[in-house]
Amino acid sequence: MTDSTASAPVSLLSQPQPFSLSHRHALVTGGASGIGAATVKELARAGAEVWIADLNQDAAAALAAELPGCRALKMDVTSAASIAAAVAQLDRLDILVNNAGIGHVGNIESTEPEDFDRLMNVNVRAVYLVTRALLPLLLQSTENNDRGITGAIVNIASIAGMVGVKQRFAYCTSKGAIIAMTRQLAIDYPKTLRVNAICPGTVETPFVEAYLEKFHKDTKEETRAELRARQPIGRLGRPEEIASMVRYLASDEAVFINGSLFTIDGGWTAA
Repeated sequence: MTDSTASAPVSLLSQPQPFSLSHRHALVTGGASGIGAATVKELARAGAEVWIADLNQDAAAALAAELPGCRALKMDVTSAASIAAAVAQLDRLDILVNNAGIGHVGNIESTEPEDFDRLMNVNVRAVYLVTRALLPLLLQSTENNDRGITGAIVNIASIAGMVGVKQRFAYCTSKGAIIAMTRQLAIDYPKTLRVNAICPGTVETPFVEAYLEKFHKDTKEETRAELRARQPIGRLGRPEEIASMVRYLASDEAVFINGSLFTIDGGWTAA
């Protein structure tokens, strides 16, 4: 393996455009909707070739048809066999975005063991499975790069992994685990991978809409107003705002950033 510290430093002046991902290959889990879809679009706009990994292959294929250099990839992130079948279709990977996840409402008393297990399976174990399966390709990306640019992993965590959120016992626990996983991987692979996490506040996505429909159907707009109010900026985040940070963290401009957390929460955690 080549020693990246001995490689020539990257000159930002030589880059064709800021935060360019030209000639990079990326994979986004849960890439067919919400933050995942916005991330796919942004990475493609930056010049990357993107695999849209999602259980909903039809939605992934529809998105891929809209974008240059994008391909749909059916993947159940909770299944090692499904992940292996997907990985077998790849011969290169430079950027992995672990975005797929689910939510749950309830405190510890109302969170049944099966609820807790499901959150941990999708939000934590799946990130372990996907990252472990794709690690050889990411490390190979580093070996083959003569400019000292390492493979990049961006985990979509949540501010719920940093602060307590009422009635989110299992969700907070799962996202706290992703933050710990991010930091640990950065320590194990400091010269061959860059692993960072984005911690969004509440973002306007199908994920949030499904939550409102399921738990607050009769008071949807009142609850939406409460969600906006708890973020000092007074609104929900936008998927594109998270996607822009993914692009930055995956780019050459972010080569000195590793094991870090980035809150995008309208000031929630600062208040």
